[in-house]
Amino acid sequence: RCTVDDRVTRVAWLNRSTILYAGNDKWSIDNRVVILSNTKTQYSIKIHNVDVYDEGPYTCSVQTDNHPKTSRVHLIVQVPPQIVNISSDITVNEGSSVTLMCLAFGRPEPTVTWRHLSGKGQGFVSEDEYLEITGITREQSGEYECSAVNDVAVPDVRKVKVTVNYPPYISNAKNTGASVGQKGILQCEASAVPMADFQWFKEDTRLANGLDGVRIESKGRLSTLTFFNVSEKDYGNYTCVATNKLGNTNASIILYGPGAVHDGSNAASRVAAGLCLWATLLARLLLDF
Repeated sequence: RCTVDDRVTRVAWLNRSTILYAGNDKWSIDNRVVILSNTKTQYSIKIHNVDVYDEGPYTCSVQTDNHPKTSRVHLIVQVPPQIVNISSDITVNEGSSVTLMCLAFGRPEPTVTWRHLSGKGQGFVSEDEYLEITGITREQSGEYECSAVNDVAVPDVRKVKVTVNYPPYISNAKNTGASVGQKGILQCEASAVPMADFQWFKEDTRLANGLDGVRIESKGRLSTLTFFNVSEKDYGNYTCVATNKLGNTNASIILYGPGAVHDGSNAASRVAAGLCLWATLLARLLLDF
């Protein structure tokens, strides 16, 4: 808007050095720019569907009987934040270095924030367009959220999924007791990405599903070895092997009968106590000698 009085004889609107309107005559070829008011008190133009290229100085120039006058206004165009480029979902091996990118546009320039959306809640990560993770761990897998904020409108939010591969780790493998003629179940649970494949062995012999009255079932992280009718020959030490493309691991599991000694930690304690007793006796003999 440009306020004028009855002394004004000529009026014009300019954008920088380009004439938009001179009186009621349109000089601009931009059909978004129109005359809004040309009266004895006001000379105004209107810009439809404004964009960032319209930002800048606009000058209202008037001619009076005495001399020309100008009035300047600066148009500031605000743009809501928008994420224009972001990293794709990624799968890496544990220990690798990862760089996530999130580029955003807006006016004023938006602030970009990365957060790790873990099971423990939203953990703050960094305020930067690039998030660098050196020596990534399995705990750092999951979704990462990029948020672009400039207070013009609601933040623009996008997510990236990071999958971290790691070799198998057997987290649960317990010795189990079962009576002859009863059902016995050995369980082996392994964490791994990708999911582990399981194999069962007795000594050096690999067990097959459906043979010798046993059933092997593996689903997700858990594998079970089921004996439907336990016999004396079934008692003993079994090995569960978990494998994926990054490596393998194994655990020994004992199927024992009623009254059998099966606690490996207690057995180790008894061995340690026996060694300690022998060491004490030997020391006394040496002193007496």
